[in-house]
Amino acid sequence: MIAIGKAARQSGVGIETIRYYEREGIVPKPTRAANNRRLYSAHDVGRLRFLKKCRELGFPLKDAKALLDLSENAEEDCQKIQELGQFHLANVRAKISELGRLETALEELTANCDSGNASCPMLSQLRTA
Repeated sequence: MIAIGKAARQSGVGIETIRYYEREGIVPKPTRAANNRRLYSAHDVGRLRFLKKCRELGFPLKDAKALLDLSENAEEDCQKIQELGQFHLANVRAKISELGRLETALEELTANCDSGNASCPMLSQLRTA
């Protein structure tokens, strides 16, 4: 069993994030030592790593929690996991598409800029839009 600082280092999850996950019921509250300090097992650290990977992939915390719960179920529901992944993938693709439109719009706006002009075409376009 290890203290919260070591669990944070081993999992890559910050101490305050770990405490938040515990308060919100995302991970179970750890056991406590006689001095009331939190104690974490290797399994606890594994949960934190799992959540960190989900968050790095952009899963909302609610979905990361659902995936964690499914991963700890002896009878994993692969279809439910696939549905969550596909839903998230569709959201990522929509964001990429939106970012592509944003990139094009900004390229057009900044292409009209000339340094040294008293009247900036980009600001003029933004005022009329």
